Amino acid sequence: MEVDVSAPPAPLNDGPEDWPPMEPPYAAPDGKPPVDASEPGAAGDAPPAPPLTDRQSFFALDFRELDRGLSQEERQAWNSIYASFRGHSALSGTVIGADPHSMNVRSRETGRVEKRTMYCVVVLVYRVPVYIPATEMWMGEARPDYVLQNMMGASIDFIITKVDREGGYAIASRRQAARAQRYFFAHRPDLCREGSRVKCRLLAVGPRRCLAECYGHDIDLTQRELSYTAIADLREQYHPGDELDCIVKSYDAARRDLLISVKETETNPFEGAEQRHPVGSRRYAVIAGKYGGGVFCNLPDGTVCMCNYSYQHEDSDFQSGDHVTLVVQRFERDKRQMYGKIMSKR
Repeated sequence: MEVDVSAPPAPLNDGPEDWPPMEPPYAAPDGKPPVDASEPGAAGDAPPAPPLTDRQSFFALDFRELDRGLSQEERQAWNSIYASFRGHSALSGTVIGADPHSMNVRSRETGRVEKRTMYCVVVLVYRVPVYIPATEMWMGEARPDYVLQNMMGASIDFIITKVDREGGYAIASRRQAARAQRYFFAHRPDLCREGSRVKCRLLAVGPRRCLAECYGHDIDLTQRELSYTAIADLREQYHPGDELDCIVKSYDAARRDLLISVKETETNPFEGAEQRHPVGSRRYAVIAGKYGGGVFCNLPDGTVCMCNYSYQHEDSDFQSGDHVTLVVQRFERDKRQMYGKIMSKR
């Protein structure tokens, strides 16, 4: 389904009860069959003019009158919206919410316009609300509504697709802005080649994964791509709107498939760990999480040590966040992993 931007993002009263009654056909004086007066040319009238498009309606507005009395900030906000609508230039804004709205959408399969209620991401351009329907958020497969609801605070780019100056709002498309960013990225070898350092923005953050955007590409990142250090809950360290440095791992121009890594912008703390933490040494650490009977412990320098418990302890004795003393037992360079045993709680 695609949005018919001629409809405002608000409940519409367009049912049959709101339509004017149809005039009954009148009888011709010569006894001929009745003629429907609403038909073009039936009564000598000119054919009805076709409805104005959104752009025609926009250019027909009296901006001098509509913008009269606006403050300087309000005038600048509307001018930015006008410019985006005219020239398809992108604007940036912070997501302040996601609300359900009723609007007309056009089916790509049938071409018919139907009324649907869908979530719209809400962005403010100064004090002007801009609504971005869920169908205009993603380039590829649609994502669940709860993703939109967890995007508050994220910074996104969008292009204005409709201006309702009298209503005081605008409708926009993030999908169109992403398409332009992808084109720019694909034609900049200094950005898309393997090893390039670029920026990504976090859109939504969950306990185990983040949704990031990098030049129009929406990318799911797990802790494996984010940090060398074990993190029990990503929401404790990352938030929507964060801008992170990252490395381009690979880019498939034909498929527009981009892989990035945030952690590889830094040196792996495993390098030199055998000298800093020799086998047999005791070290202070913090439990970051548990998995499959093993315990991930973070040392102060960022090195992760996979630990077991000493014989006198049980798993229930320790929780994530506990400070412990461990003894280093061995290193496996092929796996780039350090192993140890938890001796006591501090």
